Amino acid sequence: MTTSATTARPRPTLTVLRAARLFDGSGALPDPTVIIDGAVILAAGHGLPVPDGAHVIDLPGATILPGLVDGHVHLVFDASDDPAGRLAERDDAAVFAAAASAARTAARGGVTTVRDLGDRGYLVLGLRDAARTDTTLPHILAAGPPITTPGGHCHFLGASAAGADGIRDAVRERAYRGVDIIKIMASGGNMTPGSRSELAQYTRGELRAAVTEAHRHGLAITAHAHGTSAITDAVAAGLDGLEHATFMTADGVDEIPGELLAALGRGGPVLSLTFGIAAAPGAAPPAGVLARMPALLANARRMCHAGARIIVGSDAGVGPAKPPDAVRYALPQLQQIGMSPAEALHACTARAASALGLGDRKGRIAPGYDADILVVNGNPLTDPAAIHQIRAVYLRGTPLPDATP
Repeated sequence: MTTSATTARPRPTLTVLRAARLFDGSGALPDPTVIIDGAVILAAGHGLPVPDGAHVIDLPGATILPGLVDGHVHLVFDASDDPAGRLAERDDAAVFAAAASAARTAARGGVTTVRDLGDRGYLVLGLRDAARTDTTLPHILAAGPPITTPGGHCHFLGASAAGADGIRDAVRERAYRGVDIIKIMASGGNMTPGSRSELAQYTRGELRAAVTEAHRHGLAITAHAHGTSAITDAVAAGLDGLEHATFMTADGVDEIPGELLAALGRGGPVLSLTFGIAAAPGAAPPAGVLARMPALLANARRMCHAGARIIVGSDAGVGPAKPPDAVRYALPQLQQIGMSPAEALHACTARAASALGLGDRKGRIAPGYDADILVVNGNPLTDPAAIHQIRAVYLRGTPLPDATP
């Protein structure tokens, strides 16, 4: 008689969700059945039979959606009125704990995948690794500290590089550290004293050196870019993505030049637009941003109509209007620039997952995909506010006991 060297593990009980409707990442379906097998989706559709012994959860009146995907967050920032100052006061252990808390808040708010585009000391890479086994944390992609000029925007995160050789070295260091994407500051920004958003920080040749080195290491690269010159140079240099893309000037907003608009259209870089403003006491964008908002939306509308690949990068963490789950608040703005409700949800789920390189496992309710699921009361396809009526959140098939509306 022989015995096996391994012990067979019992198959986990299947979980079946039934609701009023399903948004699968692209379109809607009434009366869906979603079958979860461990951490993945086994089946999803209308009128599917319930497997014997499955645990059935009925959700009358609810909508099942993929968990939301935010293309631009800062987990080390605390969404206070002085996130950089608060960060400077904390040691690494406190920063890590705060970042973990922010990530869990995002997950409880239905944001099951985030891309962190700027931390201090590569701390978020450790949190990313912890999330692989901790089902209270969302899936995290991490860029580490952004590459910026000496004294440039977000230099206080501890990383700067000058000239093409310095940039190549900075990219190599991040590749060695194991980042998921390279982030470079092509222009100045609003959070850094002395920095000006409308001015470029690197030349086109320097940006091209960053792109070449990143791609040599198999990494995508995205650029923080506000001013028109920085956006133009980033597109010409072959950046894979643009963050913000506001076309800000010193006192207003440029209209997008025609040739650049065409380049941003079909086949251009992914545009991670800074939408999502939380409706809470004291949560309002800076006055300068509010004054520019009509022009910013007009430019975003032009990019949308040109066929640009638009996702939401909420910039969660940079102020009171940007809590960890800020992407939930982006749907009305996406509709203002010309997207239908379904297109807006697509931009925050399947399209975003694809743009982040996760399109084969995130952002859809489909067989074989990770069971990252958001359930809301009501119908966000007819009422954008329904996205805030959270009923349940699943991370890799595990329900969060304290999902929050």
